[in-house]
Formats: sequence, structure tokens, C-alpha cells
Amino acid sequence: MRQYYPLMPANGGQGPADSKPGPPEPPDYKVYRSRPGLLSRLRSPDLAKLRERVRGKGPTGPTRPGAEKEPKERKERPPWRRVLNWVGIAALAWLVLSFLAFAVSSQIQKWKLADMGNTLGGNPFLALSPQSILVLGTDIRSGQFAGPDEAASKSCLKAAGSGKAPPAHCNPYRSDTIMLIRAGGGAFRKLSIPRDTLASIPGKPENKINSAYATGGAKLTIRTVEKFLGIEVDQVAIIDFDGFRKFIDTIGGVEVNLPTDVCSTVSGGAFNLKLKQGEHTLNGYQAITLARTRENTCGSGQFTGTDIERTQFQQLILDGIKGRLTDPLRLPYNFIKGPIIGWNAPKAMESSMGAWTMPQLVFAALIGGGGGTDVLKPSGQTSFGNLIIPQDECQRAVKKFLGHDPPQTPACSPPG
Repeated sequence: MRQYYPLMPANGGQGPADSKPGPPEPPDYKVYRSRPGLLSRLRSPDLAKLRERVRGKGPTGPTRPGAEKEPKERKERPPWRRVLNWVGIAALAWLVLSFLAFAVSSQIQKWKLADMGNTLGGNPFLALSPQSILVLGTDIRSGQFAGPDEAASKSCLKAAGSGKAPPAHCNPYRSDTIMLIRAGGGAFRKLSIPRDTLASIPGKPENKINSAYATGGAKLTIRTVEKFLGIEVDQVAIIDFDGFRKFIDTIGGVEVNLPTDVCSTVSGGAFNLKLKQGEHTLNGYQAITLARTRENTCGSGQFTGTDIERTQFQQLILDGIKGRLTDPLRLPYNFIKGPIIGWNAPKAMESSMGAWTMPQLVFAALIGGGGGTDVLKPSGQTSFGNLIIPQDECQRAVKKFLGHDPPQTPACSPPG
């Protein structure tokens, strides 16, 4: 579009009377040509908006007298809404702090674990597909959980907790608890192996399965369990009894429903337990005493002190922990103590699961259901006190644990 702005003569456009018209002089202006933009080529002109701007109705056009609009009154938000917003922000920050405490503590515990080499077959994505986690507890004790003559040195405790075989200056220690957890992909199941079960230990003579820890630490125990059940162990966790006790006290104890009266004395009388059949809330020391109970001194009830019953007690304690954390009535308590619970929970064990995998295990436990308790049941006992687990029992238990047949044929107990 061209626009012309000619210059007018000083006499208002009238030249001298005696002047003759001549050829027109070139105008004293420059011609500018505008080009439409790329988007303006695609849309048709909106003449209505242009008219509104000229009349003073548009947002950028001049305003006609009397066309001013009264400003809208700004409504103030009620005070309770502002308070609610700040409470929500504070609650979210508290949850983030709790999660960070849990993640950092989990990673620290992972760094404490000894190198497991290529014995573990797990991956960081436990939530997507189920993995088998071997939970081990040793019979070594600190001064808090042992009699005067049973307490081990700090160096021996550190070696046992990290999964190392007993150093030369330490008394041999064995795996006191052998439990498998199948978690992830919507599953959460448990299977316990009695510590006195006769097993073939790779590179060693046949012996109780708990002796694998005394000769090769957690690595040899993993290989022994894999061969015994015909499965692959993906992760390992070694219980720290002091950390376990603190964690249980942090969540306010655990509730267990005992199927029988239980009376026991542990560590030369350092810990005593006397409970009636039914529901009980146990503190940290009581829970650990129940988990270690092997003899019944009540003189009544159905508890006979076998290793099978002992493993059932251990699974009851795990179920009690889960119930404590998922009980809707406990949510306010758990929320208030969130960062403390998040920090102490991973310190109950040293594991191969760090800041990424451990939260997935907790999530799997929350959504995976109770899973009940399952223990390998022996068919007999040798003269040396070894328990014999037959082939059909191994097949039954492993199929229930995995949800399908084992990938390898279980070795189970050799003939006694």
C-alpha cells in the first residue's frame, strides 16, 4: 500500500498568476511498503475489532468521554483459605523431608554392605517386577542384647553386619534368621528356612544351612540358598538388631497376635518374656526377644520351642511392623514422626537396596497384601539335630513363594 504526503506551496496551492504549468516535480517524501506477517496471511482482517478500537471500546484505542468502565472490586481471600494454603505447603515440605531422610539413610546403609560381587541378580526397578530378597540375621550380639560372656567386639559386629565371614580374631557367627521376601509387581510374600536345616554348602561339607555364614559370610549363604531352593536371589538385607530395636520403638512398638502362651529367657537371663495367648503391643526389646525365642518356660500352651515356631514369630513381627505403618488410626502419629521414622527405618538393616530401590520395597509392602506366613516344614531330623526338608516340600513352598515353578530343580536337603 502506497501513501503520498505532498508538500503544499506557500500560497495555499495557487502559483503565480502568470506561471505556466510545467512537468510535475518529484514529491518530497519516501515510500515505505509494509509486508504482511506469516500468520496475518492466514487470517482474514477483523474490521469489527478495528472499529471498536477507533470508537474507544478496544483495549488499546482512545477512550471516549463517558465510556470509562468502573474498576472491578478485588475480592479478598478469606483468612482461613490463606491459612489452609500454608498448612498444605508445610505438610508437603514435611513429607518431602521424611522421604529424603529415608532415601539418604538407605544409601548410607547400602554403602556399609560388603561387596557381594556377582552373587545378586537384582535391578533397581523392583516396583515393575517382583524380586527375591534374602533377609539374614546373625547370632552375634552386642552388649545390649547379650549376657556378660556373649558380647562381641565392635569390629566383629561390624564384620557380621556387613556380610563378611568371621575374621580370625572373632568367634564364628552364624545366620540366626533366614527369610526370603518376594516383593514387587503387586506381590509381597514371605518364606522362612529353619536355621537347623541340613543343606549342601558349595565347596564345603554338608551341614546346617546357617553354617554357610560362618565360613563364607553373606555371599556363601546366598549361593547356598539359591542351590537349596532352585531360585535366584536378587537382593540381600542383613538385620542390625540395635537398629531394629530403635526402629520398632520409633513407630511406637508392634502389635502381634500370639497363637499360644510364650515364656522365654534369652542371653543368660538378660531378656525375659512372659506373654499370654492373644494380642500384645511389644517394644523393641520385647520384639527382639520374641524373635530369638527357642524355648518355652511357661509350662503351658502349645508352644514347644521348635525352630519352626521361632520363624513364625519372626514373620508375625514383620506383619506387625507393616500393620503399624499402614493403620489409618496411626497416620497422624506416623506423619508427625515422619523424618525420624524415615531415618531409623533403613538403619534396621544393611542391604543392597539403596535410595532408589528401598522406597520401592516399602511401596510393595504397602500394596502387596499380608501374604501370610510360610515356613519350610521338615519331614524328619537326623541324629545330629539337622532338619530334613524333602523335595516335594521344597517344590510346594517355592512355587507358592514365586507364583510359579522354580527355574532350577531345588536341591533341598541331602539324604540324612
